[in-house]
Amino acid sequence: MTATRTLHQIVATTDVHSTLGNAAPFLTHLHALRPTSLVVDCGDFFEGSGYYRLAQGTIERDILLTLYDVLAPGNHGWTHHFEPGLHQLTVCANAVQADTGDALFRRLHIADVGGRRVGVTAVIGQQAFGSIPAGQRADHRVTDPVRALREVMLAHHHEVESWILLSHSGFDEDLKLAAACPFLDVIFAGHCHSDQYGPVHVGDTLVVKGGELVDGYAIATPVGDGWGAGTTHFPEHTPADVPAELADIKARLDDVGNQLRTVLGPVLKTYQHQTPDRRRLLVDLAERLLSALGIDAVILNETALRPIALGDTLTLGDLLAIEPFDNQLLHARIPEHFHSDLHGLLAHLNKQAGPLVHAPDPLPHGITTVLTTDYLADTHLAGRTHAAGLLLGQAIKHVLTAPAQGDTR
Repeated sequence: MTATRTLHQIVATTDVHSTLGNAAPFLTHLHALRPTSLVVDCGDFFEGSGYYRLAQGTIERDILLTLYDVLAPGNHGWTHHFEPGLHQLTVCANAVQADTGDALFRRLHIADVGGRRVGVTAVIGQQAFGSIPAGQRADHRVTDPVRALREVMLAHHHEVESWILLSHSGFDEDLKLAAACPFLDVIFAGHCHSDQYGPVHVGDTLVVKGGELVDGYAIATPVGDGWGAGTTHFPEHTPADVPAELADIKARLDDVGNQLRTVLGPVLKTYQHQTPDRRRLLVDLAERLLSALGIDAVILNETALRPIALGDTLTLGDLLAIEPFDNQLLHARIPEHFHSDLHGLLAHLNKQAGPLVHAPDPLPHGITTVLTTDYLADTHLAGRTHAAGLLLGQAIKHVLTAPAQGDTR
């Protein structure tokens, strides 16, 4: 297939997060772009919906193998990039084996785009890498992205006319990368989930990001001696038929979609026909856990949930979209150096995992364990003591559909 393609542009998606509920326009449009486009992704294609939870990433893998040319690894779905096929598509300049320093992925993909020899590389930011579950990255580490990019450029400058970076670092970090690495022509940004899309000029470098969650994509095209870049949306309407090459993927999506429409119960009136605030949901949950389990303290991170619009009933798809990461609730140890500095503990967790909900507020003095998620326990605390026998998703279902005793809402 590659030999018959004449590439005129680069098309970049980012942070798809398994948002495949209306995938036909996305898939069909990329299929139509592919004969003239180098199709790339900036990371986090996996995890974030019931499609991932039920099919365990197999549908996403086949989409990537069918439609994409180059991938950057993200913190979500990190382990999938080591699978056969996907590993061959993945590039990253600054991810290495912890003990040897050997590259985990190839550092550079070279392609002819618009008559130019274009080098495509990628980096993953330190914060993004640090948010990968500890067990998945135990044998890996990341190096300074600026130094890694300069090393790749120096090693391959005689082979490449233009430099393209797929970054899973965040838009603000990418502006810094552009300033530090002026040889880059275009940086496709990912990871940040912000309303910054660009393109932004930093010297002669363009920083641009496509819409997340299959809302859209970014495009870069050779123009004169430089590059032009912009963003656009995927079509909203589903075509009558998908291309034959995608028919099996579409059938599997339809099958999972039918499972996700299973109704779990009526939504409480207080949450109906709105997108529940994640913090409000977790505060409600933390208070219930405190009273129901008789524990000392609860700490949960807001990023464990996703904001999803609800109707009258809660479906399996709704629940798996709200809590897509299959978190377990368990008791975890507080690192010893934070036993007398709970404010420092919260600041540390907030920096690593984002905004927190904790109960009670303030946390009681003298505690050495908290009820939390397995992600926080294993990645940012001192490990688990024992399970609570409850999944975060199960607990959220009860908050959304079952009033507490005596609740008249």
